[in-house]
Amino acid sequence: MDRSESDGRTAPISHSIFAAIELSSTAWVVALHLPDKDKISVVRIASGDVDRLLVILERARATARVGAPTEPRIHTCYEAGYDGFWLHRLLTSKGINNLVLDSASIQVSRRRRNAKTDRIDAEGLVRFLLALHRGETKVCSVVSVPTPEQEDIKRLHRSRQTLMHERVRHVNRIKGLLKLQGVHHIEPNRHGWMQLLTGLQTRDSRPFPARLMQEIRREAKLLDVVKALLREVCAEIEALVHAASVRGRRRGKAEAPHPIAARLMQIRGIGPMFASVFATEVFYRKFANRRAVASYVGLTPTPYSSGTTSRDQGISKAGNACARHYAVELAWLWLRNQPTSKLTTWFTERVASAGGRVRRIAIVALARKLIVALWRFVETGLVPEGAMLKG
Repeated sequence: MDRSESDGRTAPISHSIFAAIELSSTAWVVALHLPDKDKISVVRIASGDVDRLLVILERARATARVGAPTEPRIHTCYEAGYDGFWLHRLLTSKGINNLVLDSASIQVSRRRRNAKTDRIDAEGLVRFLLALHRGETKVCSVVSVPTPEQEDIKRLHRSRQTLMHERVRHVNRIKGLLKLQGVHHIEPNRHGWMQLLTGLQTRDSRPFPARLMQEIRREAKLLDVVKALLREVCAEIEALVHAASVRGRRRGKAEAPHPIAARLMQIRGIGPMFASVFATEVFYRKFANRRAVASYVGLTPTPYSSGTTSRDQGISKAGNACARHYAVELAWLWLRNQPTSKLTTWFTERVASAGGRVRRIAIVALARKLIVALWRFVETGLVPEGAMLKG
């Protein structure tokens, strides 16, 4: 007996159509597997030609409908990438059961040289899709597609992260140009640093080169723009976790805060940035258990045990890199802001006076425990043992 769909709608594999779409910027390759057919047919269409794709799928449905006892269902898949999830939403709106596969979880041959073409990749995706619907859930990972609102709200802290990198780049550029002439005392991050450029001389007491000074001033203008945009984004993040946004107060209307971010803000040591990142990147999802939480953040251990060899390869780093970065950063701050908590005691007892590598390994373990404790707090309201809440 073939397994039914995971959403509860009965659709035997023998009466279903399976299709995989290999996406690229030049062309899309569609591989089709029809009921009672061993051969996988491949069609190449123009990149982004959704109308042509739907025509191909409907034509396959019409072919499979002949002699079928029930209406054939269409199952499609494609690998997650730069195309995002718009195609998934379009296919599901047409009644097609689509899956987005994690390309990093797909096993490949370990031969020295592998033949790789779009056709081979598309046919391989069809076989993975068939295995998933047979119940072999370990063959690859399926991406949990967020809603458009959940995906859009992530832009706040990701935009802030981009602007932070831009600020560092412009500051380092200005410092580098100044150091070319032996000037080391000017710090672009300090207030009023532009006034120090007036009458500036090189280290060997020459007038500062005019074109070099013009370039520094251009970089300074770009730095001011980045700082202004950064302040705007930070204000929006503040509004996300507080009772009313700045825009809402100006209009006389209070906008509701993000419920998960507002709850995380109750814990001492968690500010708007940490709350917004964990609320929009991690805790908006539903996890089955604590292992699933740690795995999503990429903080699970990776053992290597084969024959007489047994060692630990460190954490997997296979999850959300942004959330993992902030989890480790929060773990360091947790030691200072929550000195009486059980997690801090656990860290202190194991590390004691050790430093260096031992301390860094322990802080990653603390980050894993902390992210699980915060998940329980969000789901059930259970405050981490010994942790203090804000007044």
